[in-house]
Amino acid sequence: MKLCVSEESQRLDRLLEDALAREARLWKAPVLENDLIQGTDICLIQHQEVILWLREMNTAFQFCQETYALAVCVLNRLLATVKAQSKYLKCIAITTLILAAKINEEDEVIASVKDLLAQSGCSFSTAEIHRMERIILDKLQWDLYTSTPIDFIHIFHSLLLTAHPHLLLLPAAQKRPCFQAELWTRQVQHCMACHQLWQCRGSTLALAIITLELEALTPDWFSVFIELLNKAQIESSEFIKCKEMVDEYLSSLEAPLPANAVYIFNSACVTKYQPLGLEPTQVARWRPKGQPRGKRNGHRPGSHGEREVDEYYDGFRCLYDGIASVGECYGDSRNVGVEVSPCPPLQPHIS
Repeated sequence: MKLCVSEESQRLDRLLEDALAREARLWKAPVLENDLIQGTDICLIQHQEVILWLREMNTAFQFCQETYALAVCVLNRLLATVKAQSKYLKCIAITTLILAAKINEEDEVIASVKDLLAQSGCSFSTAEIHRMERIILDKLQWDLYTSTPIDFIHIFHSLLLTAHPHLLLLPAAQKRPCFQAELWTRQVQHCMACHQLWQCRGSTLALAIITLELEALTPDWFSVFIELLNKAQIESSEFIKCKEMVDEYLSSLEAPLPANAVYIFNSACVTKYQPLGLEPTQVARWRPKGQPRGKRNGHRPGSHGEREVDEYYDGFRCLYDGIASVGECYGDSRNVGVEVSPCPPLQPHIS
């Protein structure tokens, strides 16, 4: 069994190395200049709208999610390479989706170009799409298959489950769906429409999304995260910036309560706790900057591999703005005792 796990781990390591090599060779992102993509008359709103429209078309054509991600990557590479005009943007976008489908999809899944155009509601002719295909292929040297964020989601997910299968057995995993590549894939798709995240490589974006899940799932998230960071060879400063933007962006997508929501006090939800008497250096609870989407916690890794982890720990200190002992927990149900939380939870009243 150990031999099988080792072989699988080695295979995944090779897959990750190949994906990183393709990304390093082909990844390119548009540059913004005065709210326009440099060298074009395409504004941010137009780009975001066409990315969202591509996602709708990908669903309508019943293509896989990898096809959508590849189409967006090809589109961004092209916009970073040529001086495109906004009047051709939709034609370029639908053509990148068709090209991505030819790479990822089975032949029987792909309808004819004429049928795809009719289904999409586009007024372009088949000849125009074929001409655009040739232009895109020529400009990108016929090398379209770059590594996408979804590729890295699948690789990282497999690496985690191979090296840390116990994560699926944690109590948090029994209360809610977690460690699901499908969930992370949907989050990646949302992030790919965000212009602030254009400059993040797919590997960095995927790892940022997974790390946010790790923080919410286990106090030992940091040591697990460090393994992935080392394998992915991502600069810590690049990752920190991406992670903060991802957390802020995904938070903004959460549906707010109605403006006239009524809150009622629920005494059954008052959390009592008792400090455990541990020093902050033994067990620490950190709160990320920017009031992230959930109460994220993490413990500083123990003595195993301590020197290596500490180097990254110091580099990531700027992610957090304060330290509190476990006694100052934020409604943690594990700490039952004497004191009552000074701020009981409020819940929206559902009429």
